[in-house]
Amino acid sequence: MDNGGIRFVLFMQGCAMRCVFCHNPDTWLRMGREVTADEVMREILDYRPFFEASGGGVTVSGGEPLLQHRFVRALFEKCGHHGVHRALDTAGYCKHGNFESVLDCTDLLLFSVKVVDEEKHVRLTGVRNDVILANLRLAAARGMDIVVRYVLIPTINDSERDLCDIARLVASLDGRVRADILPYNRMGVVKWKQLGLDCALEGVPEPTPDDLARARRVFHEYSVPLRTD
Repeated sequence: MDNGGIRFVLFMQGCAMRCVFCHNPDTWLRMGREVTADEVMREILDYRPFFEASGGGVTVSGGEPLLQHRFVRALFEKCGHHGVHRALDTAGYCKHGNFESVLDCTDLLLFSVKVVDEEKHVRLTGVRNDVILANLRLAAARGMDIVVRYVLIPTINDSERDLCDIARLVASLDGRVRADILPYNRMGVVKWKQLGLDCALEGVPEPTPDDLARARRVFHEYSVPLRTD
């Protein structure tokens, strides 16, 4: 189960960000199998009975799927033709035009915000977040169904200031916007080692239930609805 009902999850290769807490560093490079939207659609339709029975659909993730925005749009248009629910899992680091080209055929936007403070964002991801935040506001202004995802990482982005910043951001957005606080998972550390990479979060623990409860309290203080499905 993922993002509501049984989902067909398609992981795209390639990402322009280099997050120190990335759990899929193997997707950074474009080394995957080349396929057409028609080929993927044929696979998706094999699972259509499961989608219809569970209220599921298709989720396109990554890497950063919007680096291949034309493919994602073509696939989502085909999904729409067949009545298959479409969720886009993105960090929003792309040109506004590329982002907008996919929004018209997206039913649910899963938007990952790493941290709001720009200086800290550069340290954690290697890039600024001005374009990212602008894209998030652009999508919210369209009245889309949006879930802002925030991976809670102890000692990295879980300070009172960090939590107030992200809660305040989500509270300021128009439209149907919820938040999803996700606990950092150390599973990605293994992948970094397998790829011969030094993981900057080697000694960082996963958040405790108390850590997650504290974060949720901050979001509640700003009247931010939290995802429950």
